[in-house]
Amino acid sequence: MIIMSQVSRFFLAMESLRHPVHVCRLAVRWGDLDALGHVNNTVYFRYAEQARIEWLASLGFTDIVTVEEGPVLVNAQCTFLKPLGYPATIDVTTLIGRPGRSSLPTFFEIRLAEDGRLFAEGAAKIVWWNPKTGKSLPLPDRLRRLYPYV
Repeated sequence: MIIMSQVSRFFLAMESLRHPVHVCRLAVRWGDLDALGHVNNTVYFRYAEQARIEWLASLGFTDIVTVEEGPVLVNAQCTFLKPLGYPATIDVTTLIGRPGRSSLPTFFEIRLAEDGRLFAEGAAKIVWWNPKTGKSLPLPDRLRRLYPYV
């Protein structure tokens, strides 16, 4: 039990180190639904991706396809808390954690826009890299400066 208590405190501390950086409002589309009548699990990742791309574009990282360097995801996860239906409007909040040398942990929350109910939450780790060499690069300073606890 002592170990669980220490682990719980660690995750609570990490939770408090998340810093919100962007909110993206999206409409749930009819085509997002699966045969059971709720948003398909894979679509939640698309919502998080759209929010993350809008956030990066707001920082001036608009040409992320033909660049010499840029972001790539190394992992992503989602916890599906409640089924989301149609019609609905959602707010996808992007949050960031403590940056590393070449990586930045990002988090997302998907909430119903009308009342703020939480439907899903997750994370994706961004690594800054050079697509030609396949090697990681230091995070740009403008990304690093966004995190207030450094």
